Amino acid sequence: MIDSFEKIDKVGIKVLVGGAVFASVVALSTCALADEPFSVVDHFKTVINKTPYSVEVCENVSVSGDKTKDTLMGAIIGGAIGNNVTKNVENGAAVGALLGGMIGHNNSDATGGTKRVCKVETRYNESSAQVYSHSVVTFFSNGKQYSLRFNK
Repeated sequence: MIDSFEKIDKVGIKVLVGGAVFASVVALSTCALADEPFSVVDHFKTVINKTPYSVEVCENVSVSGDKTKDTLMGAIIGGAIGNNVTKNVENGAAVGALLGGMIGHNNSDATGGTKRVCKVETRYNESSAQVYSHSVVTFFSNGKQYSLRFNK
């Protein structure tokens, strides 16, 4: 029975010594990494925020005088007169309508001018802000430089 305890003790000592060696290696490697330079740099980017708003825009627009109404009225009246006056002549109404339209157009009092036209436009207020983009850690291991990009 004592023999079995001695075997357990020998195994326990081997595990204990192995664990101590492993812990020492880890401690020394972290100390070695701590002695080598490393840096962490945060990177930022500019973001444009747009806020919409509505505005009414008015302007004066040139308009031409519309003589269409006067021309049509002259053609209708001229066609009626031409039909009554020239009962025996072929196309008398058509000639009367043509002459009446020309007279109505020439005698029209429609004049051009300006008209106020308004419309609603959407515009944007812009504001810029600096926001976090990413970070880069740079370190050395075995004489080689490494850089890793990551987000916090």
